[in-house]
Amino acid sequence: MDAKKIIAICQSGGEFVTNVDGSLSYNGGDAYAIDIDQQTLLSDFKSEVAELFNCSADIMSIKYFLPGNRRTLITISKDKDLQRMVNFLGDSSTVDVFLLLKDVAACNVSNISASRSSRTTVSEAVIPVEAPIDVAVDMAHTVGGFDMDLSNGDPISCIPIGVIDDKQRKAAQQWENTITGVDQRFNSFTEFREALHKYSIAHGFAYRYKKNDSHRVSVKCKTQGCPWRIYASRLSTTQLICIKKMNPNHTCEGAAVKAGYRSTRGWVGSIIKEKLKVSPNYKPKDIADDIKREYGIQLNYSQAWRAKEIAREQLQGSYKEAYNQLPFFCEKIKETNPGSIATFSTKDDSSFHRLFVSFHASISGFDQGCRPLIFLDSIPLNSKYQGTLLAATAADADDGIFPIAFSVVDAETEDNWLWFLLELKSAVSASRQITFVADFQNGLKKSLAEIFDKCYHSYCLRRLAEKLNKDLKGQFSHEARRFMVNDFYAAAYAPRLEGFQRSVENIKGISPEAYNWVVQSEPEHWANAFFGGARYDHMTSNFGQQFYNWISEAHELPITQMVDALRGKMMEAIYTRRVESNQWKTKLTPSKEEKLEKEMSIARSLQVLLSHGSTFEVRGESVDVVDIDHWDCSCKGWQLTGLPCCHAVAVFECIGRSPYDYCSRYFTTESYCLSYAESIQPVPNVDRPVQGELTEAGVIVTPPPTKRPPGRPKTKQAESTDIIKRQLQCSKCKGLGHNKKTCKES
Repeated sequence: MDAKKIIAICQSGGEFVTNVDGSLSYNGGDAYAIDIDQQTLLSDFKSEVAELFNCSADIMSIKYFLPGNRRTLITISKDKDLQRMVNFLGDSSTVDVFLLLKDVAACNVSNISASRSSRTTVSEAVIPVEAPIDVAVDMAHTVGGFDMDLSNGDPISCIPIGVIDDKQRKAAQQWENTITGVDQRFNSFTEFREALHKYSIAHGFAYRYKKNDSHRVSVKCKTQGCPWRIYASRLSTTQLICIKKMNPNHTCEGAAVKAGYRSTRGWVGSIIKEKLKVSPNYKPKDIADDIKREYGIQLNYSQAWRAKEIAREQLQGSYKEAYNQLPFFCEKIKETNPGSIATFSTKDDSSFHRLFVSFHASISGFDQGCRPLIFLDSIPLNSKYQGTLLAATAADADDGIFPIAFSVVDAETEDNWLWFLLELKSAVSASRQITFVADFQNGLKKSLAEIFDKCYHSYCLRRLAEKLNKDLKGQFSHEARRFMVNDFYAAAYAPRLEGFQRSVENIKGISPEAYNWVVQSEPEHWANAFFGGARYDHMTSNFGQQFYNWISEAHELPITQMVDALRGKMMEAIYTRRVESNQWKTKLTPSKEEKLEKEMSIARSLQVLLSHGSTFEVRGESVDVVDIDHWDCSCKGWQLTGLPCCHAVAVFECIGRSPYDYCSRYFTTESYCLSYAESIQPVPNVDRPVQGELTEAGVIVTPPPTKRPPGRPKTKQAESTDIIKRQLQCSKCKGLGHNKKTCKES
């Protein structure tokens, strides 16, 4: 028996449920496996369990069931109890062990019969609790996880205990006995400081440290002349911390008159953690109001916001550890979604550099059903370690957003865009000539030409207009710049050369300098009159707005959870769209069907004249020539959109042909269904991978050196067609950029 090993499956955080036959089941919570034998000491076992569950060994109660008896819990309170458990198991190699924290034992097992090996009483197993259940459960999950470094925490103002109502007093009274006096022992100085902190809140006084180091802690009441003192140091030959001296008496009348107590962001975070789990949008203002009402502690907005950040990290896991999970996470994506691409790279110091993800369902859906049109854009991330998300999206047959791939990078640089495009090329098929709608800066112009040698690069019209406005700012009035930008858009959308020239001549009439800017901005990359690729009337790179909204909902999560949240959104969208499209009975998708019907309505008023062979003349407000064999109309509407224009539809009706036969195949319901034929599969254990799986990866990834700057994060503003903000104009001198009050000529 000495050599017999038992695997103890330690469980905590769940609750016992009584079954119909009187047996007990344990539901929920977390579980860890620990090897034990007859030589295992209870103190060592408790220490290992406490480390796994991030709690104090002093407040835990360990219980187990006898083989074949699921009605009675046996308590382990000393080494012999642990040895008896190993003996009782016989040939069994595992045992379920339940960790009950003493503050919540009554909540979990108040209706359960309890036993203790050889000497058992119900009162020993069930510990009564006076505090409300919700408060007790909260403390059970936060003990040992507080940020108790008072030197780094801002002091939080308090309300005198005399003006705190009964409800507020009751919320803190659960901590009145966290310090009991001389000879009380703690596992660490952190645990002692935490207990002292709670004790001061419950008794309503402020304190300050005289000595506070790794060997001793000496504390006195903050009020001058008050005799309250406490001194703790390490117990000789052990790792335990023991209170050696204490004067529990106050002469300062406590906080009833003037004294206050201090708190830290970590303490507040631990208090609000459970509520944040239920209400993720718990606002800092509401946090401050609740803490004031329940504990009498006054927080400002900044303190409440930082406390929420700490609580969120406690719930979601460490942002730092999430980077180290990337090797495991990428392997899981490829394992659960075969054919997917998930890769990352680090810098020389092992810090995170970039991550690329493209799911097989996206790769297949783009190749099978989407038009060869890709939008490239970037979105700044406001997470703890900042970074940027690079995205490649497409348009499905109903002009919906179809995410192809995305990448999280440490910064938007030319090198990172080049890496992203190289990975993207391995994902998309090279059999089609792709049109990219993207910015012309950050090295994209050069990178796209190098990697996709036969692609078309359409400059994002929005970015061009912003640059035009920026370059002209200060030279022209608001009204003049507004006319120039409007003419610039008109030049871009003009389908024919004469329309483009007319618009740029209007710009030249306002400013020859602006005219030169437009002519030198490579119109072949943005003007319909010159562009050779197929954009299907999409001129800006911010097409994937819905995808960017998903990111804004998840950007505050640790990196692996953020990526998995995006995966979940994509998975849900694919399923929803597949189900919806099964109900469609038309040949084209609903939005394209509607556009074609509008063209058919206009076509009824047009006159068609046969010119030669497949060429027809169509008369209406203008005279246009249609060549049905080459899918061409002189108005250029057919070529630009992929749908027959009203002139072509008039010809089809005249000669008895169906306009549906002349629509791009990328607008059909069949293509839409092909886009969403494949599914994205769940990726399990993203937030809580098994430790063994992490070590198998063998690659260490640390967070990037970037940190979130101070202040409230800036959110990406909704795009506006009017990119020009009105400038101040002085009513006295008519100058720009100031008003009459600040005019220097006055």
